[in-house]
Amino acid sequence: MSIGTGIVLLVIGAILTFATSFQVPGVNLVLIGQILMAAGAIVTVIGIILATRKRQSVTTVRSAVDPASGENVAQRSTSTTNDGPVA
Repeated sequence: MSIGTGIVLLVIGAILTFATSFQVPGVNLVLIGQILMAAGAIVTVIGIILATRKRQSVTTVRSAVDPASGENVAQRSTSTTNDGPVA
């Protein structure tokens, strides 16, 4: 989702910077467009970094002896941690 948001900010900023010829009194559309393009680039880079982070999984195996029957009892648990959004 953040990659798409960054691309949208880049496009809107480029339109304001390069494709507008009208002026709004008291507002510098070129500067606003450049700010939006910079923010879009930053959001896109952060989104790509978060999307490419690896998921970590931990497997734990515990063994014990059941005191009543004397059988070996093994328990296996796997937990997966997600450090970022999955794209």
